[in-house]
Amino acid sequence: MHKEPVTPHTPRPGASGTDTAATGSSGTGSSASGDRAARLAVSVFPVLVLVAGVAGLVTPDTFAGWTQAVPYLLGIVMFCMGLTMTPLDFKGVAKRPWAVAIGLVAHYVIMPGLGWAIAHLLDLPPQLAAGVILVGCAPSGTASNVVTFLARGDVALSVSVATVSTVLAPLITPPLTLLLAGAYLPVDAGSMVADILKTVLLPVIGGLVVRLVAGAYVDRILGAMPWLSSVAVAAIVCAVVSGSAGAIKSAAVSVLVAVVLHNGLGLALGYGAGKLTRLGKPASRAMAFEVGMQNSGLAASLAAAHFSPLAALPAAVFSVWHNISGALVAAWMSHGARREEREAVAGPATAPSL
Repeated sequence: MHKEPVTPHTPRPGASGTDTAATGSSGTGSSASGDRAARLAVSVFPVLVLVAGVAGLVTPDTFAGWTQAVPYLLGIVMFCMGLTMTPLDFKGVAKRPWAVAIGLVAHYVIMPGLGWAIAHLLDLPPQLAAGVILVGCAPSGTASNVVTFLARGDVALSVSVATVSTVLAPLITPPLTLLLAGAYLPVDAGSMVADILKTVLLPVIGGLVVRLVAGAYVDRILGAMPWLSSVAVAAIVCAVVSGSAGAIKSAAVSVLVAVVLHNGLGLALGYGAGKLTRLGKPASRAMAFEVGMQNSGLAASLAAAHFSPLAALPAAVFSVWHNISGALVAAWMSHGARREEREAVAGPATAPSL
């Protein structure tokens, strides 16, 4: 939820990463340059994160102590996200409160519920179960914005849901985690609220204020924001993987299965929620990504701080997988949307004259 100047018809320059590969501006049109920039964001980032994860796994001693820097790295990512935001993002919420409310409810019901169910179904160890559930309780990631753009979905709705879910995260994520993961590990919800305020909400607000005060100067450097936040999230993944390198080999298969199920079912159920509530096809595409794609950078940070580096492993894997799956599903949806547009232009087939 982009390396182009802000326009009503291209992805807005934004923080890129596990959850912030791009941010869309209001409108669902696209330009060729915006399309290329968006595709670059969702194709380069997973590779960067994958390389970082492999480095942390192969040479964990090299990155010893990096775990302590994870909250600060996440703060950088969220500050970059704040820099890309404008008051228009919040006006979009006021214009479509019902649609945004549906997106929020779907996101904070479907993904936490799926996380809990998958942890039970796979009989995951407590640390991994808590990590999967925490990923589900995280707010929407803004990578959802750029894949919604690529899928020809409702980008304005995507931006609104991602923005509000992030703002509400301090109030929703900790109690949800306590409710669903408390049976596996002790959860200090109060401390988690404080951490989300410090590492998510305050940096986002700070970035927004800087954008409002010095917008002309910020616009000149927005193109660098995706790469800065991408490097920061890659460093988070590297720190998480290096901190639990010894346990990863034995847990890798179960974690990958859990992540693929969590993300895939989230995408499908999110789309279904949009169709069920009759939001229309573009909005349903947006709902798929707003539900199925998570702020896994936040989940990794919270897991490492409140549980263990091993509990942060599902978030690290999710950070790579949801960008890959999101890009693939967006390409499939875009193909279908283009076909429907061609059929609409051509009109109903006429019978040949005799």
